[in-house]
Amino acid sequence: MNRFKASKFKNCIPKIPKKQDWIADIGVASSSSNVNNIKCGQRLIAYNTDSLGVLGLTPLEVVTGEKRTVSHLHCHSDLVSDFAFSPFNDNLLITGSNDQTIKIWNVSEPGDAGSATGHLAGSGGPVRALQFHPSADALLVSAAGKTVNIWDISKEANLTALDAHGDLVQGVCWSQDGVLLGTSCKDKRLRVFDVRKSKGAVQDAQGHDNNRDSRVLWTNSNNHLLTSGFNQVREREALLWDLRNFSRPATSFSLDASSGLLIPLYDVDTGLLILAAQGEGTVYCLEVNTETPSIAQISQCVTEQQSRGLALVPKLCLDVMSCELLRLLQLTDRFIIPISYSIPRKSVQELQIDLFPDTAGGTPALSAKSWWEGENKQVQKVSLDPSRKPAPACPSSVGKQAVRREREIVSPDAEPSEASGISSPSSSVTSPSSGIVSSTSQRSLQNILGPSSRLRHIEGVIVHRNNHITNLRGVSQSTPGECDGFCLNYQRLALPLAGPGGQVAVLELSQSGRLPDTLPTIQNKVPVMDLTWDPFNPHRLVAGGEDGRIRVWQIPAKGLTETLTEPEIVLVGHNERIYTVRFHPCASDLLVSSSYDLMVRIWNLKTAKNVLTLQGHEDQIFSLAWSPDGRFLATCSKDQRVRIYEPRISIKPQQEGPGPEGARGARILWVCNGKYLLVSGFDSKSERQLSLYKPEELSRGPITSLSIDVSPSTLIPHYDPDTSLLVLSGKGDTRAFLYEVLPDPPYFLECNSFNSSDPHKGLQFMRKVDCAVRDVEVLRGIRLSNSSLEPMAFRVPRVKKEFFQDDIFPPSVVSWEPALSADEWLSGKDRQQRSITLCPEGMIPVSQAPKDAPVKKTLPSSFYLQEKTDEQKKEELLSAMVAKLGNRDDPLPQDAFEGVDEDEWD
Repeated sequence: MNRFKASKFKNCIPKIPKKQDWIADIGVASSSSNVNNIKCGQRLIAYNTDSLGVLGLTPLEVVTGEKRTVSHLHCHSDLVSDFAFSPFNDNLLITGSNDQTIKIWNVSEPGDAGSATGHLAGSGGPVRALQFHPSADALLVSAAGKTVNIWDISKEANLTALDAHGDLVQGVCWSQDGVLLGTSCKDKRLRVFDVRKSKGAVQDAQGHDNNRDSRVLWTNSNNHLLTSGFNQVREREALLWDLRNFSRPATSFSLDASSGLLIPLYDVDTGLLILAAQGEGTVYCLEVNTETPSIAQISQCVTEQQSRGLALVPKLCLDVMSCELLRLLQLTDRFIIPISYSIPRKSVQELQIDLFPDTAGGTPALSAKSWWEGENKQVQKVSLDPSRKPAPACPSSVGKQAVRREREIVSPDAEPSEASGISSPSSSVTSPSSGIVSSTSQRSLQNILGPSSRLRHIEGVIVHRNNHITNLRGVSQSTPGECDGFCLNYQRLALPLAGPGGQVAVLELSQSGRLPDTLPTIQNKVPVMDLTWDPFNPHRLVAGGEDGRIRVWQIPAKGLTETLTEPEIVLVGHNERIYTVRFHPCASDLLVSSSYDLMVRIWNLKTAKNVLTLQGHEDQIFSLAWSPDGRFLATCSKDQRVRIYEPRISIKPQQEGPGPEGARGARILWVCNGKYLLVSGFDSKSERQLSLYKPEELSRGPITSLSIDVSPSTLIPHYDPDTSLLVLSGKGDTRAFLYEVLPDPPYFLECNSFNSSDPHKGLQFMRKVDCAVRDVEVLRGIRLSNSSLEPMAFRVPRVKKEFFQDDIFPPSVVSWEPALSADEWLSGKDRQQRSITLCPEGMIPVSQAPKDAPVKKTLPSSFYLQEKTDEQKKEELLSAMVAKLGNRDDPLPQDAFEGVDEDEWD
């Protein structure tokens, strides 16, 4: 009998206010048909405008008599495909776009356009869905392409990636207890994940019969899912699923056959489901009963306007004393229409507990880190009784931290491209002294008429597959931007793996081929933030951990054959997680590290002691680099400053100057034998940029800058001191930029770029002696992709390859042998490593090659007959064209041809 019991919501009546009570003056809303174009927080309403990549912001409530304000947030260069307010910090707005970027915004004031406070790199494709975790602060799930990513936005770190989907992911949703994650996919499969235990689905079922867009929602029961989509005959339907019997839906509800995409909204407290379609004016209200189970229609509302999007007003903002169960915001072309769902009661003196149970509050139950480590807690519930309702919660500590980390300020009138994550098709060179910007066409003209690089024709190739290391599984996706992703020496490489325990795989370069499914690893106990090999000891690996400790590992001579759990040395001194670890280039047993505590520490590994501590940083340290002679240490930090230390002289910086204007990330290194400092970062328009500094004139700023493109990932530079060749590429890029760096203007000469078919997660390069010099190979490295490690070679084409090309292979420093000990360096001594020739035995340098004997030129008889061959004619024509390059007013050569007389045809 309970199955047919009348619903307590049977008299729930939708009420549409008069037109004067609609929210007007919002401009023109977006007409995109595959996006829900409106979201509502406890203070603000955000909606997609008709301008690509621009959101409108307006207050949810306005004081009587006060004029409503509307501001615009220029956030992306393409359509904003999804966005969401944080449930614990209404100032925090997350946006995703078809430009493949996800951005974090601070929208503290209704009339303010907001500011970008963070950027999540490497989404994996156009973003389809975003949702905050229901109980953990700063925890986000995103769906892009075939991949679902879990993010800790307080650290802008990717915790894990779920790539077990066979097609585009269409919807994602957390369970109410925050343990499970449901996804719907274009391959018609419905999947349930326990992301902390496995990247694979724990439940998998056939979803809707039609692969058109489907959406997934979790009900107030953790055992039941709701999906909306289309059946085999293109009817729109809602399905209720029970995880305990997941092979088929527990019940279904069919609507009509129409092409409009259903927008589902679910109220956890009442179990009411709202369904409406893009481009239509009908709104359905359904009751979902997970006990029976059943889906029953409560009401059907027809509005005057076509829907562009729907949003539910948060429960704490409803007029509960008037028995307002739900308030729906319908976005139309020029209005936002509030639709109120109420149940009539004769007289309401106190809160109707049967209709309004306690609801989830605005204080997070745990942090993202605690949740990821396995903790589960529920958000404390609060009463909806106005007399007992708590004051609005302040932003959480993690949210405040995210808001403080301002990255870029976007004004209401800013162009979308200024905050975009789309790559620019061309670069530009800017000279601070002249302010002149050279376009691509101008640079092309310079390549013809001006200086060009001797390495401009360099070719980057992937070595044959027989040399690849394949079947690479579980590569960590959450290494911070300060880490290169992996590290290598001339014997082996090390790379962090995903999962608990801070696992690091150590692979021998000599053992190529398919890896076994399970590998012996280093158990670092905590996630690895950065790692590096000792350049003078190929068996010593240093890993900086999230706990602020630096662990030194000794790898057996024959490689890693069993799991290592105990490090050789543990360096304790930093109070926060490690940023960077780097060895001294000349002295043995000398290590430098930087940390979130804003300290730079120099360690003597022989004694395992902190011997020097450098101070002076005011914000996150992005990068540090030793000078080639080991005397100086340069750093680049988030406070937009570049500093140079002489550690043995002072713990304070000796030189300080302005760094990159963008605060996303930066790298620093020394070039041209220490004559210049090169910084890779972002400018104020989010363009990736190179800047060149004179160390002795650091306070004056860069002497030149080169804009590369617009992309979210920081360019990681590798510099070859022998050829002065600079290789630049970011994580997730498919292109590596190559430049020859000169000590004199124009400073940067562009060379051929290297392009790959799929994105790489990192590039690392080997010693010069490991290059195939006979093949004029100037660089040899390793490329890390999703599932393999691929050797790559950069070669310069030369005609006389039988000779040693000593013009591009000068004597090379023996970087794998120390020049002095740590104690000697600390006592004030400086010494450089020896250099060796790279000329293979038996090869003659091209500078000593015998000159070709002159060959007597024999002219063909046609020359004496004053007739020209076809080759001569072509050569003359080309010479004439080159000589007259740029003078377009001159006649073409064929204009001077006179032809023959008429009688000559006979």
